[in-house]
Amino acid sequence: RKETKKLLKNSLNFGGHSKNMPTMKDVAKLAEVSVGSVSKYFNGIALKEKTKLAIEKAVKELNYEPNIYAKGLKINRTNTVVLIIPSIWNPFFSELTFHIEKELRKHEIKLILYNSENNIENEIQFITMSRQNKVDGIIAVTYSNIDEYISESLPFVSIDRFFSNKTNFVSSDNYSGGRLATEMLIKHGSKNLAYIGHGSKYSNDTISRLNGFKDYCSEHNIFNQICYNTGTREEFEMEVDNFIKKFIITKKIDGIFSSTDAHAFYILEKLEDLNISVPEDVQIIGFDGAKSSKREKNYLSTIRQDIEEIAVQSVKILVDTIENKENKINIKIPVTFLSGKTTKPIL
Repeated sequence: RKETKKLLKNSLNFGGHSKNMPTMKDVAKLAEVSVGSVSKYFNGIALKEKTKLAIEKAVKELNYEPNIYAKGLKINRTNTVVLIIPSIWNPFFSELTFHIEKELRKHEIKLILYNSENNIENEIQFITMSRQNKVDGIIAVTYSNIDEYISESLPFVSIDRFFSNKTNFVSSDNYSGGRLATEMLIKHGSKNLAYIGHGSKYSNDTISRLNGFKDYCSEHNIFNQICYNTGTREEFEMEVDNFIKKFIITKKIDGIFSSTDAHAFYILEKLEDLNISVPEDVQIIGFDGAKSSKREKNYLSTIRQDIEEIAVQSVKILVDTIENKENKINIKIPVTFLSGKTTKPIL
């Protein structure tokens, strides 16, 4: 064995080029086992303890690293998955990316991240590139009309947006979240409510937050106003400014449910500029509950999405689809209320 080891090292060190990197055959030769045994070892198949220890020792001595790409080619896999998100700057998408990457790592799958900036042309380009590069699948958060670019031949999981029967779909229970936010505003002392949100002109499940708000108000005879815009961000902010002047300054509204935390913070900033006190004059509840760090304290009262569970389910569905284990699946994940400083204590 010593002589075999010496000959192998001399062979592998000659010239120092990558072509002389150790192979599975080299590992088998040094361990004095078959190449099939080495293959079984790297594929997690049980071996005799003596064989396993010999292979582990040879791997360590040769600094051998298995070629995961070559392995992927044999089973028509690249072990890569694409994640398309509107922006990494949003805490919700950042936290979602963290958990998705963590889950994919458990399956030895690498993540390719694309920031679309909410631009349909970017999203179409990313999907096309993913198909050409033969990635194993795509997880996407998109609010654009990309239905025709989604192919059944490439496993696809959509978060928050239902496209058609050919796509898997994962979202929070947005409708229940809308009802819960409305109920919490009333329980915390508000009487006249408003929903403020910015949405896509294409149908997606986040509109269920508004539907939950409207239904709860209707069932309990609660006065309410709606400020909902599907235009540009600038148009939305202008509409919010006008809404505040019309309903908040005049004290017609004392409770606001915002479609996202980001919009809630924009509203909060505008109210502070107008010396309107939160939560004394107006209470605010957002939707997302994402954090920049694990230790960050919750300032905004909000409906918390279980972002980790969204990631877990999205990855599970995608991996199962890649391995042909699942049919098309739609999953809605429960939400919870997190009390912060933008609502009053319940008396």
